Amino acid sequence: MLFNSIQFIFLFVPITLSVYFALNRLRLLDMAKVWLIGASLFFYAAPHFMGEFSYNNFLFLLLGSVALNFSLGSAISNSLYKRKITKKALLIFGIIINLLSIGYFKYTNFFIENINNLLNTNYSLFNVVLPLGISFFTFQQIAYLIDSYQGKTKEYDFLNYTLFVVFFPQLVAGPIVHHGEVIPQFQKLRNKFFNWKNLSEGFWLFLVGLFKKVVIADTLSHSVNLGFGVEGLSFFEGWIVVLCYTFQIYYDFSGYTDMALGLGKMFNINLPENFNNPYCSTSIQEFWRRWHMTLSRFLRDYIYFPLGGSKNKFEYRTYINIMIVFSVCGLWHGASWMFVLWGVIHGLGLCINRLWQKTKIKIPEFIQWLITFLFINITWVFFRAENMQSAINVFKAIFGFNGFYLPQFNKFILFFENPKINFDFELIPALLTILLTFVIFIGKYKPDIKLLTPNKIYIAIAAIILFYSILIIANPTYASPFLYFNF
Repeated sequence: MLFNSIQFIFLFVPITLSVYFALNRLRLLDMAKVWLIGASLFFYAAPHFMGEFSYNNFLFLLLGSVALNFSLGSAISNSLYKRKITKKALLIFGIIINLLSIGYFKYTNFFIENINNLLNTNYSLFNVVLPLGISFFTFQQIAYLIDSYQGKTKEYDFLNYTLFVVFFPQLVAGPIVHHGEVIPQFQKLRNKFFNWKNLSEGFWLFLVGLFKKVVIADTLSHSVNLGFGVEGLSFFEGWIVVLCYTFQIYYDFSGYTDMALGLGKMFNINLPENFNNPYCSTSIQEFWRRWHMTLSRFLRDYIYFPLGGSKNKFEYRTYINIMIVFSVCGLWHGASWMFVLWGVIHGLGLCINRLWQKTKIKIPEFIQWLITFLFINITWVFFRAENMQSAINVFKAIFGFNGFYLPQFNKFILFFENPKINFDFELIPALLTILLTFVIFIGKYKPDIKLLTPNKIYIAIAAIILFYSILIIANPTYASPFLYFNF
């Protein structure tokens, strides 16, 4: 089931909320948790309208992963396993099992394809379909095992742990939550009862995310899909395509995160923030502190720091650690050398940024922002392109190899008289979205949801957003899963 679906908005959420708080009001606290777990599993197992395949085939994989990791975490932190060597063996076993799970579903065919290309063999590919959300819920549980080994977890019962993993707002695409952020909230008695303020704040945040996804990201996707699917783009066409994708991926993923945080808020659960105006960053290091913040936190705490971080006797080890972390980051996003290349380039960008900081040379803040923003835009090309040829086609355009002819304007349509591709862009949704976003991000504008006070204006804006979004979703041809569902 998708957040941006009629069934989810008008059936799943109202029913799940009503029954959950009704059970808690009747003091059937454990039953309320069971209900929320069941609803989350139904959300995961229901058809996702992503082709003919239904993800209910992987419900048992999710349940098995939860049961195994809870058992391992309990065994690691249990007083019966005081011997460090035994606890470490359990931890290593748990990490290996989790990585093998991701490896099989996500990278088996990638490995076979590369063996075939390298050795000129013809091994058949497996009929493997990627389970929805496996990268997110597996990383989340690996973090739990490591924290159990380090003595940072408490004795959580199976219901609390299961709810921590499968809670539907963050199950399939994050944010990657920490056990200490969520489980204590489910245990607080006051969080078990309905709260109008949290409902209004959560509903507003959900609508903002829905608008980002349905109205902005999905509109920009038309130009992006056209642009990455043709050759011969001009300089201006190329940059419009790249900028459209830069904002499509932001509005798509931040839209999902806003909806997730809003849904969590409706259940009186505060999920961690995942974005903080990333495109206003003046360095690549700052960008990764603002973009997909929970993934950056995981990579830092569970890979970078254990490798030694920046506290090394030899400086070169720090740069090696950075490159390892971002190679993993790229590969985490997908089984493709394009993702790996994207991660490696970002790792190199961070290394260069670190070296530059040592020079103590100051450059104007605007120039810092411009360099960072251009770097992010150019590297997104590798992230979006399906293969190197597609990336080369876009690079030829943005670097002017295909000409600089100017676009022509006809009412609300920006079009290009290019007989090779017959390519056009909708001016208002594409260019104005880009310009308005520049103003928002560069101005570092960030509204505080806590200051929201429901009133007539709030109700009117919320109704317009919901109505307009539903009009788009209700179209029989509409089927637009979130981009990060692929990761």
